[in-house]
Amino acid sequence: MLKVMHSAANSATPNSQWEDLIKLPAPNTVQWDNIKTQLDLVLLALETLTGIGSEAMLSAATDLNLESRVPDRVALWRLRQSNPLRKGQGGRKKLDVEEARSLVLIICYLAKQHQELIRRAVGLLEQMAENNREPHQAALLGDYIDAFCNTYQERMEEDEKISTDLLTNLALKLLVNLLFYSAPGGHRRLWLALIDRSTKF
Repeated sequence: MLKVMHSAANSATPNSQWEDLIKLPAPNTVQWDNIKTQLDLVLLALETLTGIGSEAMLSAATDLNLESRVPDRVALWRLRQSNPLRKGQGGRKKLDVEEARSLVLIICYLAKQHQELIRRAVGLLEQMAENNREPHQAALLGDYIDAFCNTYQERMEEDEKISTDLLTNLALKLLVNLLFYSAPGGHRRLWLALIDRSTKF
């Protein structure tokens, strides 16, 4: 997988990326809850792997000329609280299509910034699989899995169906996806994946 994921420079501007997303299919009303969940989980994977927080996300919004859509911590929190799996009702709001596009561009921008770390983590994952070893035996992957599972359990509603194994599998699946979202054209890939997976999530 890593051999085909070249870190070629992405010359697309934020405006051209926004235009790309506008041309792609828009989600229907039935898909929205799953899309809100997926966007929040991808951000959760990114922040628990890299250690970034809301400041980095807001800085990315500024760099991408999206500060009118994601102006501050409260706005970002409300967007993420729109995930129906989240604890607490206070900040929940409807996520509109422009806000969803904004989060897609922010995710891919940050994934590209941390592409080297993401590639290293996925490379380790492949190496562990080849050697028939558990992913958590590698320090980087173990720290990421622990951080993802702990943060998920802190933020999401209690669900007895979610075991540690299921959360670990989700964390690793999202990690591999981040590698693709960090590549040129990642914003298109993530948008189409959101719409495709929202019917299967």
